[in-house]
Amino acid sequence: MVDYHMTGGGATLMQDGRYMEQEEDWDRDLLLDPAWEKQQRKTFTAWCNSHLRKAGTQIENIDEDFRDGLKLMLLLEVISGERLPKPERGKMRVHKINNVNKALDFIASKGVKLVSIGAEEIVDGNTKMTLGMIWTIILRFAIQDISVEETSAKEGLLLWCQRKTAPYKNVNVQNFHISWKDGLAFNALIHRHRPELIEYDKLRKDDPVTNLNNAFEVAEKYLDIPKMLDAEDIVGTLRPDEKAIMTYVSCFYHAFSGAQKAETAANRICKVLAVNQENEHLMEDYEKLASDLLEWIHRTIPWLENRQPEKTMNDMQQKLEDFRDYRRVHKPPKVQEKCQLEINFNTLQTKLRLSNRPAFMPSEGKMVSDINNGWQHLEQAEKGYEEWLLNEIRRLERLDHLAEKFRQKASIHESWTEGKEAMLTQKDYETATLAEIKALLRKHEAFESDLAAHQDRVEQIAAIAQELNELDYYDSPSVNARCQKICDQWDVLGSLTHSRRESLEQTEKHLEAIDQLYLEYAKRAAPFNNWMEGAMEDLQDMFIVHTIEEIEGLIAAHEQFKCTLPDADREREAILDIQAEAQKIADYNHIKLASGNPYTSVTPQTINSKWEKVQQLVPKRDGALKGEQDKQQSNERLRLQFANQANVVGPWIQAKMEGVGRIAIEMHGTLEDQMSHLKQYEQSVINYKPNIDKLEQQHQLIQEALIFDNKHTNYTMEHIRVGWEHLLTTVARTINEVENQMLTRDAKGISQEQMHEYRASFNHFDKDHTGALGPEEFKACLISLGYDVENDKQGDAEFHRIMASVDPNNSGMVTFQAFIDFMSRETTDTDTADQVIASFKVLAGDKNYITESELRRELPPDQAEYCISRMAPYHGPDAVPGALDYMSFSTALYGESDL
Repeated sequence: MVDYHMTGGGATLMQDGRYMEQEEDWDRDLLLDPAWEKQQRKTFTAWCNSHLRKAGTQIENIDEDFRDGLKLMLLLEVISGERLPKPERGKMRVHKINNVNKALDFIASKGVKLVSIGAEEIVDGNTKMTLGMIWTIILRFAIQDISVEETSAKEGLLLWCQRKTAPYKNVNVQNFHISWKDGLAFNALIHRHRPELIEYDKLRKDDPVTNLNNAFEVAEKYLDIPKMLDAEDIVGTLRPDEKAIMTYVSCFYHAFSGAQKAETAANRICKVLAVNQENEHLMEDYEKLASDLLEWIHRTIPWLENRQPEKTMNDMQQKLEDFRDYRRVHKPPKVQEKCQLEINFNTLQTKLRLSNRPAFMPSEGKMVSDINNGWQHLEQAEKGYEEWLLNEIRRLERLDHLAEKFRQKASIHESWTEGKEAMLTQKDYETATLAEIKALLRKHEAFESDLAAHQDRVEQIAAIAQELNELDYYDSPSVNARCQKICDQWDVLGSLTHSRRESLEQTEKHLEAIDQLYLEYAKRAAPFNNWMEGAMEDLQDMFIVHTIEEIEGLIAAHEQFKCTLPDADREREAILDIQAEAQKIADYNHIKLASGNPYTSVTPQTINSKWEKVQQLVPKRDGALKGEQDKQQSNERLRLQFANQANVVGPWIQAKMEGVGRIAIEMHGTLEDQMSHLKQYEQSVINYKPNIDKLEQQHQLIQEALIFDNKHTNYTMEHIRVGWEHLLTTVARTINEVENQMLTRDAKGISQEQMHEYRASFNHFDKDHTGALGPEEFKACLISLGYDVENDKQGDAEFHRIMASVDPNNSGMVTFQAFIDFMSRETTDTDTADQVIASFKVLAGDKNYITESELRRELPPDQAEYCISRMAPYHGPDAVPGALDYMSFSTALYGESDL
């Protein structure tokens, strides 16, 4: 264990439990010298940025930018190559402290004991603590591993500098402060390794600023070592900061230390490249198929979401027919494409795991989950579109019915009101006799009775017009205009009626006597006439029903109406008898009667004519109701026909779904036996397709008959379609899983007995039989297999590492395929990026780059061209024309950077 204890300027390395003696007493006051602080801030900031740039970021203010812990954790991930726990993204102080503590815990896990460095000081921006923490990181990751002739860390680095600069005049490296002030030591280090970059003999010891700037600029330009120090700060300080100098010098050590040679590995490279080429081809196929399917989904959804209604029933019927074509013709091939896409994706991921490659991440928006989300959106839009079509057809049907009813009632009312204004405005009472005045008054009373009887019809007309407006009837303007005209005329009639009554009553006191018989006739004839008009209107009224019960209700009401006809006929004869009796009395008394009843315009001829009309309309109504009854009986047969078939198909699909689930988890026979069983199972499902087609035909007949409900079954055609498509997809997915297991077994050399053992262990902990293990189930399985993943800090870390490998997408579930991949991977040797880099380095003659001619000489032609087309140009200080960067290419093969 190595301890780092805070002093005034940072941390001091401890070994064997003792503090190393300080070279001098500069730090005893626990305060940073301002000049040293400035040097440390600049150097440590540059050192941090040299690593953070690899992650695409950097810091500006070292004691501010690390306060939330995010960039501190990122820095540790970059320099260690390991993944830290997921940071907290909150802005509160507790989130920042937690993030910094995660970073400090990681440092401690690397054998570093931190003393006096707390997360609160870093979050508060304490400069001394922040610089001390960065120095601790530099010591651990940049200096501690330096080893020269059995000396390490600071002593090893100092010895390395002394050995490298020994041949140079005016250079005597004894420490990491004063020995570097004149800049010659920096230039000597560079010249020793890259003599073409420095003209050392031209340097003067008495010009330290020029020497320092020359070394800093050359290191930054040709060695990719960022400028971490200012020449003026070093020269202007009595004693430069030791930690800043050590940090900067360690960069030279790492830049010049040679990499060990690797064994020849051309065959390994060929194998890696071949696997990579095949995987790229599969990725391109997936991307194209995903793009085509998503394009079709995105093109189809707007059509399904279009809710622009049509004005006529025929236009809406055409929309429904287009939707049926989509269901029968256009959608089924896309269902197959979606299933094939998932199969291709699973196969590709299996091959990537077997070749130790990172999981394939499709382009943004083309993940299997994105396609599933798009498909779900499509099916939601599809369901909503069908419901909207059916509702719109119902609406248009009701609108047509209401519009015809409005026109019928309006025509009857307009016919009745014709001439009424002229009658109410005449001045006949001014020259009439007393009897005539009496007659006129009684006639007016009968008219008022008639007017009141027509009030209901006017209200019905207004109510129908209002409903047509609420239902957005396309010809609402003409309906509103006609309704307004009727209402205005009705108001005028009411006003004129009131005025005429006042005039007649004013004259009545001058009149007497009235023919009671005529009056009685008028009073009885008017209601009876209204009854006949209402009966004719009802007998001609349109009706719309959807069930056998509704039509039977109308037939019952009609039969009840026919039962009232004998009483009505007796009332008619009684009214006609009144008129006959009046004529008889007039004849007996030699009274000359007027040509008509002065109290009513309803004549016996009118009553008889309307009565004959009622008698004619009754059998017509009987026929219309009988025809509708036959239609509803036919619809009921269609409902029963569909329900009988659906009640068989629905349970069959459910039973098949349960069957394929049992096959997926049972361990009967070899994988080939399971595959054979699944293929037979798949064929039995495909052979059942005619039953689905037959049900579709019956469903089409139901829709064409405009049948909207079916009480005989709980299954709709939508349920059957979704269940059928899900069954086909599940069978295909299960076959693909078995194929992947066979591929894993053959690639890893797993015996059938091992595969049975893996399946038995997996099934034992798969308590809910979902085909996947949750985190706790998977941990219990690992413990049963002898893995030390108990609930302690080390066990949790090991379990998280394993979970990251078997569940890279953080889905929270471990499939059987991932389980057997993990079990086989534990003992199988696989290629790594470092091995491939080492192989290229040997082919390149120990250079940091490789040329096209070397690739064509060492590799087969197709794989040589593959490398040449994908390797980026090499831009290192030793680059030559045509040099290629094989390091970034090799790491890209394993997903460590973008190719």
